[in-house]
Amino acid sequence: MLQLRTPKGDGEHSEPVGLKSEARDSSPSFAVLLRDPQIEMAHGAGGTATRRLVEGLFAPLLLHSPSEPLADAAHVAVNGTRIAVTTDSFVVSPLCFPGGSIGELAINGTINDLAVAGARPEAIVVTFVLEAGLATKILEAEVRAMAEAARRAGVQIVGGDTKVVEHGKADQMYVTTTGIGSPLPGVTIDPRLVQVGDKVLLSGCMGDHGITILLARGELDIQADLRSDTRSVFPLVDAMVRAAGPGIRWMRDPTRGGVATSLNELARDCSLGIHLFEPALPVRDAVRGACELLGLDPLHIANEGQFLAVVASKYAERALNALHQTPGGEEARVIGEIHEQPAAAVLVTTPYGGSRVVDMLVGDPLPRIC
Repeated sequence: MLQLRTPKGDGEHSEPVGLKSEARDSSPSFAVLLRDPQIEMAHGAGGTATRRLVEGLFAPLLLHSPSEPLADAAHVAVNGTRIAVTTDSFVVSPLCFPGGSIGELAINGTINDLAVAGARPEAIVVTFVLEAGLATKILEAEVRAMAEAARRAGVQIVGGDTKVVEHGKADQMYVTTTGIGSPLPGVTIDPRLVQVGDKVLLSGCMGDHGITILLARGELDIQADLRSDTRSVFPLVDAMVRAAGPGIRWMRDPTRGGVATSLNELARDCSLGIHLFEPALPVRDAVRGACELLGLDPLHIANEGQFLAVVASKYAERALNALHQTPGGEEARVIGEIHEQPAAAVLVTTPYGGSRVVDMLVGDPLPRIC
């Protein structure tokens, strides 16, 4: 879920970013730009339609500073104490899949949004929307999965809410989470800090989660030994911040819309070009094969246990070494570099010297994946 960043400054705000303490005027301060006649599945895919919805409707009507860059968590101050806050919803189909389930995914996804915003996850609140007729044993299994994921991550689940809707109205279960974290010292995450020459790092292989979910639905006659990459990335982020904190400019977990969408959002926010090296892009053979059969690009496939980082060139080797020395970070690598041109675009350079522009995800090739 995209959140509004804290604006630059001394950070001593007494109210959450995006909310005004005084009464708002009944008319919006910013124009509503959304012109789509109705909401489609693509509006939830994390790509261009999602951006139109967020920036064209939600931001102008709900946020205090709609022009501020959006991030995975908002940094706010409460009585002088800085915290990070994020919220997200999970509508996975099927509920269970190789490597995880909706319960584990909900906890890890919330932790990861806080981690890539430069915060240590501290507490999570959980809301369940349950469909009448859901087997109790299924619910118990997901609650146990959530509890175990939180235990492994050292995060407390401190409360929540439950609603039940009529049979056929919720596809068994939806989960919404809100996470609270404490900012990590020594690091500032802001796309406006990105500079020419910075390196782009990726923590591991792309596309495992999205293709695993697709195959778990049993709609395609494709056999592959593949598991979701759902996990907490906080240990990796923490290690990298300790090693290279002053050089870390930006981070994001490339979930819906994949690596391409996250980097296109960055390119637009920093008004610089991002050049990716095709041979350096880590993709498992099973993911690459499935994408070729389906006409998909691995750069657009969702991940749930990886993160992107932009690091100053002189800190890049230090950051990469820290990831390699942390369990789960062995496949991390530099996948690209920041250039001045083409402004606000992402290019992939081939081994033969050619290049292609990679845009944000358009449409929704893999709905209901997170």
